[in-house]
Amino acid sequence: MATKRKRAASGRKSATSATKVHRSARAAVSVATNPKRTTKERVAASADAPLAICEDDKSLQAMLEVLRNRNEPVKVRLAALQSIQAASFSVVAFESCRADYIATLRSIADDPDPEIRQRVLGILAREKDGFAQKKLLEGLENPEKALVPPEKALQLLGYDLKAEAYAAAREIVSKPPNEDARREALRILSADATAAPVFEKLLQDKDETAEIRQLSASALQALKPEKLQTYARKILMDASDFDEIKATSLTALTQFGDEEAVSKDEELKKQVDEMSTKASPKVKQSARRFMTKYSR
Repeated sequence: MATKRKRAASGRKSATSATKVHRSARAAVSVATNPKRTTKERVAASADAPLAICEDDKSLQAMLEVLRNRNEPVKVRLAALQSIQAASFSVVAFESCRADYIATLRSIADDPDPEIRQRVLGILAREKDGFAQKKLLEGLENPEKALVPPEKALQLLGYDLKAEAYAAAREIVSKPPNEDARREALRILSADATAAPVFEKLLQDKDETAEIRQLSASALQALKPEKLQTYARKILMDASDFDEIKATSLTALTQFGDEEAVSKDEELKKQVDEMSTKASPKVKQSARRFMTKYSR
């Protein structure tokens, strides 16, 4: 009996505690949505609001209204967005709120504030939302309609790659608006099985940056590993190629090379053995790992 009474008392305390927490959260919503309070107060209150957001429709709609209202301070709107997003992590509880939330996000995807646009499109992209994908692709095809910079649009399209994204990425690679966009487009194409020739060409181009050539090596490892082995050997046998690419090639052959073929390649092993004593420190280290594996 005593044990039962203790359990009952503990249950009452838990219920009381939970009630207090929810009351506190509702009070936070009241402050967060009150335009008469200071921006600092409202931002702080938003952090305590998530528990109440889906507890009743009134709290949800009040926070969504703050998020939609372009006359509200940007800091307050961003805090409301963060609060609602935090509430969405309780997947089951948030399910009844999700449709209104997604609709609101779509309605402000073209918001005048660039940070809000980017945050909203990021959330929608992670939800694999078709509306967001359409807007991002539209902006890549017509820069005047772009809601975010091209490199960010490509990054967000990466959450749900489709044929249209690959086509847009190819266009950016051929006519890049900037180097960041070109790099992001190549990252997308690294998942496209038909893009191996693009990366073969880039890897062999000594006028390309080390970053792009290294990205190309990684892409080829995924798409055409046998091609990477061929080009890696060629790079290592070329005394005029750059140390960064030689180190990348050594790593590729050490980790992913055809062990039987590389072990029999005496010409290559001789070249790498020389690198292990005469090259730059970075190449020396990679060459020694290569020799440890293939000179048994």
